[in-house]
Amino acid sequence: MALVLQLLPLLLSRAQGDPGASLDGRPGDRVNFSCVGVSHPIRWAWAPSFPACKGLSKGRRPILWASSSGTPTVSPVQPFAGRLRALDPSIRRLELLLNAGDSGTFFCRGRHEEESRTVLHVLGDGADCRAPGSTHGSVNPQLLIPLLGAGLVLGVGALGVVWWWRRSTRESQAPEASKGEGAQDCRGPGPGGGKGLAIGRGLDRIPEKSGLRKRET
Repeated sequence: MALVLQLLPLLLSRAQGDPGASLDGRPGDRVNFSCVGVSHPIRWAWAPSFPACKGLSKGRRPILWASSSGTPTVSPVQPFAGRLRALDPSIRRLELLLNAGDSGTFFCRGRHEEESRTVLHVLGDGADCRAPGSTHGSVNPQLLIPLLGAGLVLGVGALGVVWWWRRSTRESQAPEASKGEGAQDCRGPGPGGGKGLAIGRGLDRIPEKSGLRKRET
C-alpha cells in the first residue's frame, strides 16, 4: 500500500502528459506548454495538424533544444520564430503567441526517451486553411471549377446564337436584293429611252419617204 502511494504522484504526472492533454486558443492568445512526466527534457518538437496550410510536410519538426549553457536553442527554421520562448532554462515550460495554422501536437522528449504530448487547437484552423471571417468574398475551389465550366458553356452558346442570327439576317436580305434588281430591269424606258425610240421610228420612215419622192419625180 505504501508503495502504491509513493508511485501515485508519478502515475498522475505521466497521465497529464498523455496524448489526451489539450489546449485551445485564438490567434493572438498566449498559451503555455508544460513538459509533464519527463525527468530531463532535452528537446521540443511540433507536428502540425494541417501541414498543407503552412506549406509544410507531415511529421514532426524540432523547435527547441536544451543547452548546457542554460540558454535554450531555438531552431532558426521553425515556424514559431519570434513567438516561442522557454520560460525556464530546463525547457519544461514554453510560451507561444498563437497564429492561425499553429494547431498540432507539441512533444517534449526526455533523455530516457520518455515523452510528454500536448495537443493544441487554434480556433478557426481547418483543412480548408481559412481563418475566421475569411469566408466572405471567398469561393470554394470545388465550386469554382463547375461555375467556370458553366460560364464557358454559356459564352460559347451565346456566340453560336449571335452567329446564327447574323447568318439568318444575311440570307433574308439576299432574296430582297435580287427582287429589287429584277424589278429595275423590268421598268419601262426612262425619258431618254422615249427619245431614242422616237428617233428610231423616224429613221424607219425615212426610206419610205425617200422612195415616194423618187417615184414622184
